[in-house]
Amino acid sequence: MHEETPSHYLVLINEEEQYSLWPADLAVPAGWRTVLPASTKEEALAYVEANWLDMRPASLRS
Repeated sequence: MHEETPSHYLVLINEEEQYSLWPADLAVPAGWRTVLPASTKEEALAYVEANWLDMRPASLRS
């Protein structure tokens, strides 16, 4: 089965403040919320790069 690359992505964040790019046409999974609405992949990646400053899960930060 051939799957097409999504044209738009959401940026999601979870309770541990970890980010994820998610295809805009799929339902947001449990435990995640949208922080950037449907955007191009480049826009979504730029958002994550500007906002995800500490890759460690929030529970491991002091």
